[in-house]
Amino acid sequence: MKLMMKLQACGAAVLATALLGWSVPALSQAVEGKQYTLLNPPQTPEIAGKTEVIEFFSYGCPHCWHFSPLIDKWVTEMPPNAVLVRIPVSLGRPQWGQLSRAFYALQATGDLKRLDHELFDAIHKEQQPLFDESNITAWAVAHGVDAKQFKDAFNSFAVTTKATHAEQLARNYQVDGIPKIVIAGKYVVQGSTLEEYLDNAKKTVATLAPAAGAKGSK
Repeated sequence: MKLMMKLQACGAAVLATALLGWSVPALSQAVEGKQYTLLNPPQTPEIAGKTEVIEFFSYGCPHCWHFSPLIDKWVTEMPPNAVLVRIPVSLGRPQWGQLSRAFYALQATGDLKRLDHELFDAIHKEQQPLFDESNITAWAVAHGVDAKQFKDAFNSFAVTTKATHAEQLARNYQVDGIPKIVIAGKYVVQGSTLEEYLDNAKKTVATLAPAAGAKGSK
């Protein structure tokens, strides 16, 4: 992703600044080559009737950690026809693959919303080595997750299927750096900083994706 090339190595602490509103008059038009590029070939969104906004991320990525509170606020401001889909990916790193399974396991136990930021913080703020099943399970249990439910989910066919599908989506969407946002299966957001990246994503949704969403984003 262009963002990762410009931000250099993971680890730079980029904090949020003021976020712009969603009204179209307040936003300049999104322009191909500036706010976004086109994915070739485009992909068919998996959510019908909505403008699908995919965020590819990993709990192991510092930039994703810094971006997380920004995107959480963005969700509350999205137009009603847009929906965010978070896809955890490994980028070929086995340890990050375990974190992808943790995402889907917490989703299965109903603890994802409660522990999403805590897992980011445990890895990047507290420097906990949560990169294998044993350590991840111990951490989850210490944070109130039922041990058996988590272990069963972590090793379940359903979680394996979702994690495998996430990796396939990463290949289909040509993910080479994260965080990466793709809108309506074809608009790949660009930006030099996390704040600019978010702003460009908002502009793209506001100016391009509503029309695509109305057509089913094929």
